[in-house]
Amino acid sequence: MIDKLDLLLALSREHHFGRAADACCVTQQTLSAGVKSLENQLGTRLVQRGSRFQGFTPEGERVLAWARRIVADARAMREDVATLRRGPAGHLRIAAIPTVLPMISALTTPYHLRYPDVRLSVLSATSATILDLIENLVADAGLTYLDREPLSRVTTIPLFKERYQLLTAAGGQHDGRTSITWSEVSRTPLCLLTPDMQNRRIVDQQLRASGSDPAPTLESNSMIVLMSHVRTLHWSSIMPAALADALGPMPGLRTIPIVEPEIEHTIGLVVPQREPATPMVAALVGIARQLARTLDGRIGKADASRACAVDVRENSLR
Repeated sequence: MIDKLDLLLALSREHHFGRAADACCVTQQTLSAGVKSLENQLGTRLVQRGSRFQGFTPEGERVLAWARRIVADARAMREDVATLRRGPAGHLRIAAIPTVLPMISALTTPYHLRYPDVRLSVLSATSATILDLIENLVADAGLTYLDREPLSRVTTIPLFKERYQLLTAAGGQHDGRTSITWSEVSRTPLCLLTPDMQNRRIVDQQLRASGSDPAPTLESNSMIVLMSHVRTLHWSSIMPAALADALGPMPGLRTIPIVEPEIEHTIGLVVPQREPATPMVAALVGIARQLARTLDGRIGKADASRACAVDVRENSLR
């Protein structure tokens, strides 16, 4: 049954029989036979079939919800039992919004040093996509905004406040400035992240509040692309202060805090709301809480008090 539910989940992610089969390392015939067998066991049609995948029936959607829970619990059980023998081991997948990628090593490095048998993967994703990846068992955890997306069925651990700075070239029009207003930023030629990024929507909202319509002449989903264009002296960009700190000195570039108003949003770790948590995720939560304590100056006490409790079982994991 678990194997068949895995096939169904792959089909829900790929929306294509061939790609789902490839993802499961089986033939398309094997996948179709597995889904058909599951339908026979449950006595109902789950998939709308035609010359190609056409979606799930209402019964299929209900089974998908159960499949996510059952498959996740089965994986957690196997991981938990294996951990009793050798400690946390396996593959931990973390999805993160692009603006936190340069500082994610503050989380992954201590994790690797403490649990060297865990293989880590870091994926770049939008804030909305991260929640889908976690729900569909593609990612085990995420680093994202905690106050900009509706967060259900996840546990949150606040890490730091995101504040905003103008990224501009040394020798440009803003040399010598120690701060700049959003109104002044709106009159500056900008290159920004693409509109599907939550960071961009935050910036757009603030630019509109200053009385201007956002009108960047260049967009990208890569901070590296934006930085390379800022160096040309033809553009400026907007960067979270924590990102600038993580990147360190940037030759040819400088950052200027944006004020009036000085806005901030909370960035943190999100993990599935499951009890008990899987050993690898529980270990990640423990590391994140330690990191949050070192960043306490950037997190309000009210934010820290809202972090949901997770049994990290640190004594059994060490």
